[in-house]
Amino acid sequence: MIRLFKVKEKQRELAENANGGVPIKKQTAGELRLHKDISELNLPTSCNMMFPNGKDDLMNFEVSIRPDEGYYLGGMFLFSFQVSPIYPHEAPKVKCKTKVYHPNIDLEGNVCLNILREDWKPVLSVNTIIYGLYHLFTEPNCEDPLNHDAAAVLRDNPKMFESHVRRALAGGYVGQTFFPRCI
Repeated sequence: MIRLFKVKEKQRELAENANGGVPIKKQTAGELRLHKDISELNLPTSCNMMFPNGKDDLMNFEVSIRPDEGYYLGGMFLFSFQVSPIYPHEAPKVKCKTKVYHPNIDLEGNVCLNILREDWKPVLSVNTIIYGLYHLFTEPNCEDPLNHDAAAVLRDNPKMFESHVRRALAGGYVGQTFFPRCI
């Protein structure tokens, strides 16, 4: 009878010895899927992905978005992604690190995007999320807001909304809230 576990153990020992005795970290299913998603990314030229903790930490990364049309043209917005080990069965946690006047992003950086909540499905990917975030800047949605004041202004007075967005992007106050420059 072949002792399969002994063979596997021997293979692991040989691999560790080849690495100078450093055990090889086993990747979770979530890490494997995320690695696949990242290798298949097809980002618009206005989006960029960074790994602030180095390439060894794929589960935490940042994405910058520079919309090339719409109200937010010229702005630069940074998002942090935290991916669970059970990804893709759970959507990544996404936060906007740039303070922005937007109907779908609150002042704490929480993002209202349906695919990050109730419409998440394991067939979706990081690529889908990034395109969804990009779309929020080209087509803000006043029907599903986190920032109700911004949504009301967009719905009732689009010209004033555009003025508020420009003021916020340039670094200034909208109402009582100060927005740092992000152009």
